[in-house]
Amino acid sequence: MIGQEPQVGDLVWDEATRKVGRLMDRIGTRWQLRPAGGGREWDAMGPLRPATAAESLSAGVARANARSRGEQL
Repeated sequence: MIGQEPQVGDLVWDEATRKVGRLMDRIGTRWQLRPAGGGREWDAMGPLRPATAAESLSAGVARANARSRGEQL
């Protein structure tokens, strides 16, 4: 993130995958992110930035849609 270090629990935008994730941990140069609604973690190399309100809302809608389809999160 430019100018500041994200904190565990922050919602961030992963530029490489173009996804919103909740920061779970940092190991070396990799950030471990998890989808906002839960699910499988992924490693991000950065750059990361705080998720906008619109990106956070979009992630929540996607989670609700998946849940309505009966998908496991």
